[in-house]
Amino acid sequence: QVQLVESGGGLVQAGGSLRLSCAPSGSTYSIYAMDWYRQAPGNQRELVASIGSRGRTNYADSVKGRFTISRDNARRIVYLQMDSLKPEDTATYYCKIYTGPAIESPTGLGQGIQVTVSS
Repeated sequence: QVQLVESGGGLVQAGGSLRLSCAPSGSTYSIYAMDWYRQAPGNQRELVASIGSRGRTNYADSVKGRFTISRDNARRIVYLQMDSLKPEDTATYYCKIYTGPAIESPTGLGQGIQVTVSS
């Protein structure tokens, strides 16, 4: 299990922006791919965005055009830039790391970071 450090959450007004960061902690694992999930109270966990080993990205329809996932391979950090935030984006956000393409490659799930968007 790869330990991850998440940062950047908080409280923002609707229409505002936040940038989440996620990086492996205390290890030499590189980031092969990463997903960002979110879960609001009473809702199932939702895949928000993902980025592959070559930078290919995918987004949930609910965030397309507003969220951008990117990676800094040298610093081993993945970012989730969230713009034009809406109250319905309020949730706990989790990052998940894949360190390789093989199914047995170590993975990790962050502890979650709160994002609250006020109307």
